[in-house]
Amino acid sequence: MLTVRYLGGPTALIELGGRRLLTDPTFDAPGDYPIGQRKLVKTAGPAIGPDAVGAVDAVLLSHDQHPDNLDHAGRTYAAEAPLVLSTRSAAERLRGPVRALPNWESYDLDGVRITGVPAQHGPDGSEPLVGEVTGFVLQGEGLPTVYVSGDNASLDVVRTIADRVGPVDVAVLFAGAARTSLVGDHDLTLSSRAAAEAALLLGARHVVPLHFEHWAHFTQGPSTLTEAFERAGVAERLRLLKPGEQAELYRPGDRHTRLAG
Repeated sequence: MLTVRYLGGPTALIELGGRRLLTDPTFDAPGDYPIGQRKLVKTAGPAIGPDAVGAVDAVLLSHDQHPDNLDHAGRTYAAEAPLVLSTRSAAERLRGPVRALPNWESYDLDGVRITGVPAQHGPDGSEPLVGEVTGFVLQGEGLPTVYVSGDNASLDVVRTIADRVGPVDVAVLFAGAARTSLVGDHDLTLSSRAAAEAALLLGARHVVPLHFEHWAHFTQGPSTLTEAFERAGVAERLRLLKPGEQAELYRPGDRHTRLAG
């Protein structure tokens, strides 16, 4: 079985193969969140708090250096989790249960294979400014394949993953076309149009967007996602969840892509 529950922002609870996985935990209240000389503004809190989420088997942390992907309450939650998979730099900074998962290396979590994959948080050459980011691919014998993009803005990166992994059943795409003064007019995450194109590149049967609302630096949202997927002719693939809503995407016996790799 595969279910995805959208909590808000970049945070979702993925249940796959009997394992519970939480993406980028953000549980703080709305407000201003400083980041260097700048600040990010959170406009809404999560639909479900950490106590209601309960224990998970692992946290999939795309990166730790930005408060819209790991806030104060999220840090507390991650520190108490049995396992956090993230970037090498996050493992060095956070320590505790955080384990680095380099690109194309895998960690087996009781039958769910979690592979680190590239992510580019902005235009070419932006990593020295924005820091290291990662995505994830989830696979397992008899299980659907899930791609979690993290804060990726590059379709070239998506093409690389599609070429190496093959078709995916579910793409969890961080969208919203985030923009800040750090990289000018460039997107820091996928635009709605790019998310629809990513769905085609990946051959994804279902697309669950995350990280497209609840922060002021997003320039696109639900309406632009719906429009972009309609224009691309893949509206039926879009699973645009409301905060707190859960989608059951696969049940035992459903057909899905073959295990790649």
